[in-house]
Amino acid sequence: MSTDRTEDFFEKIITVKLSGERDCVDIIDQTLLPGEIKRISLYTKEEIWEAIKKLRVRGAPAIGVCAAIGLAVLSNGIETDDFEEFYSQFKEIKEYLASSRPTAVNLFWALNRMEKKALELKNDSIPVIREKLFEEALAIQAEDIKISRNIGEYGFSLMKELKKEGKELGILTHCNAGTLATAKYGTALAPIYTALEHGWPGTDLHVYCDETRPLLQGARLTAFELSEAGVTTTLQCDNMASMLMKQGKIDIIFVGTDRVAANGDVANKIGTSAVAILAAYYHIPFYVCAPGSTLDFDTPSGKEIPIEMRDPSEVAELWYRERMAPKEIDIFNPAFDVTDHELVTGIITERGIVTKPYEMTLPGLFKKI
Repeated sequence: MSTDRTEDFFEKIITVKLSGERDCVDIIDQTLLPGEIKRISLYTKEEIWEAIKKLRVRGAPAIGVCAAIGLAVLSNGIETDDFEEFYSQFKEIKEYLASSRPTAVNLFWALNRMEKKALELKNDSIPVIREKLFEEALAIQAEDIKISRNIGEYGFSLMKELKKEGKELGILTHCNAGTLATAKYGTALAPIYTALEHGWPGTDLHVYCDETRPLLQGARLTAFELSEAGVTTTLQCDNMASMLMKQGKIDIIFVGTDRVAANGDVANKIGTSAVAILAAYYHIPFYVCAPGSTLDFDTPSGKEIPIEMRDPSEVAELWYRERMAPKEIDIFNPAFDVTDHELVTGIITERGIVTKPYEMTLPGLFKKI
């Protein structure tokens, strides 16, 4: 894919941005993909909260960017000249947005960073504070693009080591950690987009997408992104990954993450741990693409990561004309699971690739966030 086509592709599906009038958050409604590419405007805190909760905007980095821009927009509407009153309302909005989803640490990281900026400016006038909050939110967005690009380069270096002349490189991914999940490039898909920018034809790559329950982000979003980008793409149900690996079609696995514990345990979309277990059995490298903002050094292991539970109807009713399970049964519908650090070949960050022991190598690259 040419550089021009790459840029056209990214421009077409900018996930989240500040509106030109700076009065709302402008997002792609991902619940409508792939059937319709529709942008919606989020003006109120309730609209922003609902968009995050209902996965109209999703992906840990994109959630963080959306929350930061949203907090800047909403802060601009706080009508007072007194900092204490401004901060009181700011704090209320921040805590409300933080309640939208419990697992993705980027959400809290971005909101806390915005709060820190507001407190640093407490001696400035309210108009100055409002302006600086816009600047901070846009800085978070710009940094996310740079972070994803760096992750892409490190991941691409692994791909080059595995690529054999005349043979397509088989890549498996789970959920959606592409440009739709970030400000640009993505995390788990960033190495693939980086390969395209370096001149690799899409036909040199073959990406296998797990459909990914419960909301089919792999089927609806990853397959959509990659096909739009000209990458050879195959979709399979989550329970079909083992057959692909056994047939030797998978050379490397890239997944994203919503939170990485201090010991390297990784929370990602439900089913990721099963992929990691299969990869270990078939001796396939399993890499987690993790921005520094997803590292949670205050959480010792995956046991302490809160797991979001979703509406049971997503499993039994959402994708069907009629209910596909008996009404009287219970339904277990977690949004995430935790992959044990022992199953992770390496964690790709914007500062480099780290391997076990993660409780030592991760702090070696990052100070406590």
